[in-house]
Amino acid sequence: MNPDEARAFLRDHHHAVLSTFRGDGLPQLSPVTVGVDAEGFATISTREPAYKVRNLRRDPRASLCVFTDRFYGPWVQVEGEASILSLPDAMEPLVDYYRGIAGEHPDWDDYRAAMRRERRCLLRIRIDRAGPSVSG
Repeated sequence: MNPDEARAFLRDHHHAVLSTFRGDGLPQLSPVTVGVDAEGFATISTREPAYKVRNLRRDPRASLCVFTDRFYGPWVQVEGEASILSLPDAMEPLVDYYRGIAGEHPDWDDYRAAMRRERRCLLRIRIDRAGPSVSG
């Protein structure tokens, strides 16, 4: 599987587990909702104080295992370097993230206020590697 095939899978399937590295080198796993932005980065909305954000600020390596709503069946693993886009710069990319996954929000002013209140940021993971190339 190549990165473009992985991006196509992520556009249709949004359930994932994100792996980052703790300070002691052990993995820290987080269930997340993932999208793909216009530049082809995997995107995740999260809160600034979350462990995954702290981990990525220290070590930007990230892996995602993305699967279907059924869980069993097709899945994709992507790996790459993550960057963190914080507010206020993250606001419109957070709107794009929501639209790409859920469509139009009934009240964008309320959504933007929630993003500020919850101290949201956007993780952007460059998709350098993707797999599997075999299954089973």
